[in-house]
Amino acid sequence: MSDGPLLAITFDSEVIHWRGPAPFFFAPVPREHAAAIKAAARVASYGWGVVPVTVAIGGASFTTSLFPRDGSYLVPLKDAVRAETGVSLGDPVTVEIEISHR
Repeated sequence: MSDGPLLAITFDSEVIHWRGPAPFFFAPVPREHAAAIKAAARVASYGWGVVPVTVAIGGASFTTSLFPRDGSYLVPLKDAVRAETGVSLGDPVTVEIEISHR
């Protein structure tokens, strides 16, 4: 097994509000990355379609799970992370995600 991540992606997104499971704020992953994430998820996912990731946004780093949605994924933005980075609804963000081996 490799020491590095299965997949590392950086992309630009805009914070959205979605009335789904808490937290309600997300950074949508562009569809162009969905196939690569789905392939990495075969190794990294623990089920239910969610994919565990390490995320970096605006100097904050945290772990979460991507939510599958409309042919791509959503990165949940925890309240603590949004407070630390000053990110709110509609803000543009640069998101770095890493999917690692289980």
